[in-house]
Amino acid sequence: MRSHHILNAASNLLGVTFVIITGLHLTTDTRHTFADEIALAAAIALTASCFFSYQSIRGGPNWCEAVADRLFLTAQLMLLAAVTTLWQK
Repeated sequence: MRSHHILNAASNLLGVTFVIITGLHLTTDTRHTFADEIALAAAIALTASCFFSYQSIRGGPNWCEAVADRLFLTAQLMLLAAVTTLWQK
């Protein structure tokens, strides 16, 4: 069962997305990059991943774990895109 690992990693990365968004807003770099919007999309995907992972742990339908896994991977790619847009600034 991967759900425990997905939930732990997704919740940790959710915190990272909040740090990215907050840091960009504090430095007012949001005008020059789309990194905060990309990080927000990643935060939404990670929140959904946490939800489906939790549902899988609680004995929900079998497909919940697969959805959580795919959302987690999508969010990781979004975070990579957010960091890449910051790096190219």
